Amino acid sequence: MRKLSIALALVLLAVPALAPAEMQKAKTIDELAKMFDSTSCKECHETHYAQWEKSHHARPFAGVGGGQMLTPVVKASPFKVAKPEDATLKTFPCFKCHLPQALRWAEDSVAKELAQALMSDPQDKAKVAKLQITCKVCHWEQAIVHHLNDGQPKEGVIYGSKAGAHDDKIFTKMEKSVIMKQAIFCGQCHGTGPNFEFDNPVQCATLYGSYQHNYLSNGGLDSCQDCHMKKKDGVSDHLIAPNFDDKEATQKLLASAINLNVQTLGYQWLRKAGTLIPKVVVNTKITHSAGHRIPDG
Repeated sequence: MRKLSIALALVLLAVPALAPAEMQKAKTIDELAKMFDSTSCKECHETHYAQWEKSHHARPFAGVGGGQMLTPVVKASPFKVAKPEDATLKTFPCFKCHLPQALRWAEDSVAKELAQALMSDPQDKAKVAKLQITCKVCHWEQAIVHHLNDGQPKEGVIYGSKAGAHDDKIFTKMEKSVIMKQAIFCGQCHGTGPNFEFDNPVQCATLYGSYQHNYLSNGGLDSCQDCHMKKKDGVSDHLIAPNFDDKEATQKLLASAINLNVQTLGYQWLRKAGTLIPKVVVNTKITHSAGHRIPDG
């Protein structure tokens, strides 16, 4: 995956990213990847970019260990299709979170191409890997949620924690996003549960709902960013842990939040006169201090 990411980055560096004014709905995976290519961000944000490359946001359609998480969607689910040309954006409800930019900027032909890549034997993993949640997805496309009042993200504006000039040929200005440091920003994808807007509603990400109903209501104060993007030397961690492919780090993170208490009592039970039957009672209690349920979904 690392070698593939490097190769992909080198290819995209040769293709200039599109300015918002030039963007029209993508008809192919390559066109959508070009729209949201963020390799230029690496020049000034090298640490952030290196962390992001290792994150699940850089491979939102890949499962743990290089598997393809969307294979069941096209082969064995209410959204399955008989052949790739039957696929549409609605066939892939996972786009809502795993490729949110597709909802506004992709044609159904992108879904057909993805279905072909997933249904081919062997699967075209290189093509699937081009679909990423890049810097521009978070710091532009998803930076505003209250569209009725605030409209859509502005042309040439990147959103972050402050306003000012931005050293980029396309996104020359920077504005403060009112949600960037709030849990609602993550809640756009890490959801509240059932997605009833689909013809076949799916029960999916529930972290944000659990965070609201279980954590905040019990006096919790931290945001998603406080735990998953902790700052080091003033820089927010854009790995956004856990990276489930890093088993050691994942185990360490879970161990810091999950507590297991075990109490045992051994004794002998007199079943019949002269016969002692050994017995043991085991009481276990599992608690955790995370701001949401574990596991998700």
